[in-house]
Amino acid sequence: MICLITGGAKSGKSRYAVEMAKKYNCKRYFIATAEAFDDEMKEKIMRHKEEREGLFETIEEPVFLSDALIKVENNAVCVVDCLTVWTFNLLHYNKTEEIDNFLEILKKINFDLYIVTNEVGMGIVPADSLSRRYRDMLGSINQKVAKMADRVVLMVSGIPVQIKS
Repeated sequence: MICLITGGAKSGKSRYAVEMAKKYNCKRYFIATAEAFDDEMKEKIMRHKEEREGLFETIEEPVFLSDALIKVENNAVCVVDCLTVWTFNLLHYNKTEEIDNFLEILKKINFDLYIVTNEVGMGIVPADSLSRRYRDMLGSINQKVAKMADRVVLMVSGIPVQIKS
């Protein structure tokens, strides 16, 4: 089962994904795509670790998400947090070919997977070409993952709204 959890910033996406995974009675994984480039991000990463209460094996992988997913055992549960940051990392490190690898691995997983992402296409059109490229790339990834997903949840002010089930 693949569940894509999308929504705006601070809508409760990560918390929801972790809470869903905590309900499982099996090995739990958390794949973190963020890198601590500044103090704000360091603090956010620390908060997320505390929310997991030591119940997850954490794999930190900012770029090669497909490699991280291969490490997850069959019949486990995994949270990927998040495609939004991962997509930025792909642009930053010029590794956009990893998108196809990730999508191929999704077809082969044998565990339940909760994928967190942001819905970035509901605002204004970005003024610069890099921001538009990022928005378009993430939007395309989100569409492809949503199509593959068994469930899609839109988080609105901390409330999960089923989009696909």
